[in-house]
Amino acid sequence: MSQNFSVIGISTEIMGGTPVFIGTRVPIQTLFDYLEAGESIDDFLEGFPTVSREQIIALLEEAKKQLISRVA
Repeated sequence: MSQNFSVIGISTEIMGGTPVFIGTRVPIQTLFDYLEAGESIDDFLEGFPTVSREQIIALLEEAKKQLISRVA
């Protein structure tokens, strides 16, 4: 079973269903962990070159949209 949302892929066959960036095995949570630790997007991209800047921006835009729609 596979489920996709925006740039997020969820499949039991990839990382046991952990949400990842589509086309990679990089968990979405890893980006948030980097940002929470004060690392930059460039730092993340250096460590995970299979993820594109466009994917990160699309994810952050979607998260922003979802957050704003919940509080508005």
